[in-house]
Amino acid sequence: MPLFAPRLMLGKMIDITPELLRSLNISALLLDIDNTMTTHDNPDPAPGVTEWIHRMQEEGFRLVVVSNNSEERVSPFAQRIGLDFVSKGKKPLPSGFRRACEKLGVEPRSAAVVGDQIFTDILGGNLLGAYTILTEPYQMEHMTFFKIKRALEKPVIAGYRRREKRRAKKQKQ
Repeated sequence: MPLFAPRLMLGKMIDITPELLRSLNISALLLDIDNTMTTHDNPDPAPGVTEWIHRMQEEGFRLVVVSNNSEERVSPFAQRIGLDFVSKGKKPLPSGFRRACEKLGVEPRSAAVVGDQIFTDILGGNLLGAYTILTEPYQMEHMTFFKIKRALEKPVIAGYRRREKRRAKKQKQ
């Protein structure tokens, strides 16, 4: 699997089900904030996120927030949704994800990194050896840096879709 390729792509984080996670032998989720659980710099989770978190916890999954943002941004958001967190995660380096796994007491291979960016969340999760799930962003960013990153992500996403088509075709045969 290429380092930049997600193992799975879904619409939104709340599309992840307990059944899916169990089928993948995943017991923990390492969750990005901005554009994964809410829009950039929004202090409130997107509709359905808090309820989804509670459902996942009731089903026995361990969850933690991992963000490159400062503690001033991450702590209030994590408190609002009732989760522990790692701020200044240094994604795509795996060190922040590794700290998150240690907080949860899980091995990386039983965790999934969930986020909206290939060059931070997915690359970092793959470097860690975790399962990676790419979600669609809640809102496209307007800053030039993000526009460039999103443009660079397009070929990776196209490659993922081609692989999935081939896989589905093979399964039909």
